[in-house]
Amino acid sequence: MSDFIRIKSSQKNYEVVFNKDIFDVLNVLLREDTFFVVDSKIYSLYFKHWVGIDALDKRLFLIEAEEKNKNIESAQKLIENLVTGGIKRNSSIVAIGGGITQDIVCFTASILFRGVPWIFIPTTLLAQADSCIGGKSSINFKSVKNLVGTFYPPDKIYIDSIFLNSLTKDDIKSGIGEMYHYYLYSSSDLAHKLHLMREEIFLDRSLLIEFIRESLTIKKKVIEIDEFDRGERRKFNYGHTFGHAIEALTNYRINHGQAVTIGMDLANFLSYRLGFMPESDYSFIRALLKANFPEASFSDFSIDDYCNLLNKDKKNVNANLTCILSRGIGKLEVRELELNIQNRSLISEYFSTEYSRK
Repeated sequence: MSDFIRIKSSQKNYEVVFNKDIFDVLNVLLREDTFFVVDSKIYSLYFKHWVGIDALDKRLFLIEAEEKNKNIESAQKLIENLVTGGIKRNSSIVAIGGGITQDIVCFTASILFRGVPWIFIPTTLLAQADSCIGGKSSINFKSVKNLVGTFYPPDKIYIDSIFLNSLTKDDIKSGIGEMYHYYLYSSSDLAHKLHLMREEIFLDRSLLIEFIRESLTIKKKVIEIDEFDRGERRKFNYGHTFGHAIEALTNYRINHGQAVTIGMDLANFLSYRLGFMPESDYSFIRALLKANFPEASFSDFSIDDYCNLLNKDKKNVNANLTCILSRGIGKLEVRELELNIQNRSLISEYFSTEYSRK
């Protein structure tokens, strides 16, 4: 099996490298014109005692990788720090962290000097199995998730399973949620295998590399033909329209991948009740997804607040909700859903009864 995956992009071709010792990579990257932006928690866990860290001096910047900091203000502060540190047009930025670190650095790198090279070392399962390729940056604006962003792929991505060892079980479930949405899009056999191996994976995180490769391979095929999210790639929003609103409504207490898991189940429920998906398919997919649900209750759920958030989704192009519904595994469709009384009632029914039917 190859140690890398190459991705073609109209902006620049790049590759994902599966590496066994990330510190060997870092020692190579330790050049005078390289700047490092590191999640502060990852720094404490893995890099605090790295012998090369002292050589960075003013070229190391730590960020608090929290959803509330994924905004334009954080990008502006990073630009100020990089400029003060002496960054030039031919400098490179190495981002080390999860999706929030990636979003902030990717957005910053895309606009600084109209674009500077950057390298990504993802440290979460969600970032390794999904967001590291595709070139998207997404920044929250006020209460709206991912409203502002750019397309600007990294020059290279290095994946090392060592970082997965410090993740919580919910962190792993977050990544599993994203992998499921690719597997269900493509009808991958690994969906069922992942379900069967859940407990083994929690004990041995290196087993996830096979599933990460599959997830990225599925995504690669689509982003190479629809780089800018105008056609087939839109189907990767499966579960995300409904999931993003769940994240915002719960003030991000539910992590992204598990919110997407609920979002996929809700999309399937609507597909079933609206006559797109057979009940047998809905029940079969639900058996996979429910094991990945968070421990959460929606007893105080406000249908009005939830639908208001859905109406603000950046993918909407008119008064209706642009979302992904399903006719079964491997049969996703982009649909315009009117948030009328009937559909609002179905959404309310899902959260009050169906979600609780674990």
